[in-house]
Amino acid sequence: RRFLVVTALFAAPGLFAVAFTGRHELHAAINAALPVACDPLFRYGTHLADGLVPTGIAVVLLLTSTWRRFLMLGLSTAISALVVQFLKRNVFGDMLRPVEHLASMPELRLIDGVELNHHFSFPSGHSTAAYAMCLALAVLSGRVRWAGWLAVGAAFMAFSRVYLSQHFTEDILAGAFLGTVTAWAVHRWLYGQAMMDRTGLDRRPVGLLAQKK
Repeated sequence: RRFLVVTALFAAPGLFAVAFTGRHELHAAINAALPVACDPLFRYGTHLADGLVPTGIAVVLLLTSTWRRFLMLGLSTAISALVVQFLKRNVFGDMLRPVEHLASMPELRLIDGVELNHHFSFPSGHSTAAYAMCLALAVLSGRVRWAGWLAVGAAFMAFSRVYLSQHFTEDILAGAFLGTVTAWAVHRWLYGQAMMDRTGLDRRPVGLLAQKK
């Protein structure tokens, strides 16, 4: 619950800004307001939401934890990734990235060393992955304090996409919503009464493989 509250607190100003400010004006204003000193932080921090990170965590859970915990993270990130790619390429395929709008934002400062993407802007895949992964980790941690910090981490990873001019604000908000809803739905399914009765999900995958041998 704390994860959702913190997420809502971060999302509310963004939603307000998107509703009452033009896309180009908002992006240019954010770009102009942020200090150059933050460039390395966001340039490297954005990679925490790359597909390799949740994949790596899922592999660790597969080797060290239970099927239920592995599936909580694995399904949350995998399903949300499939949905976001479908939306990007089949529903919102004509949505272009900020670099394609430079004519409307001539003063935009681009970050050195960042290879900018040009197409498939909406929704943000990194933002989706960040929120799906972090909400799943919040569930697995079982600690209220960690849930709040994980929500902050997800917001940081999502915002890095705007900072780097890889996405507009509405892109990351949509990704945050998609990732959060997917992880929430997976949690409701895996930890609902019907699935909690399936004790096989609380066994260790590696242990099962060892028994079969």
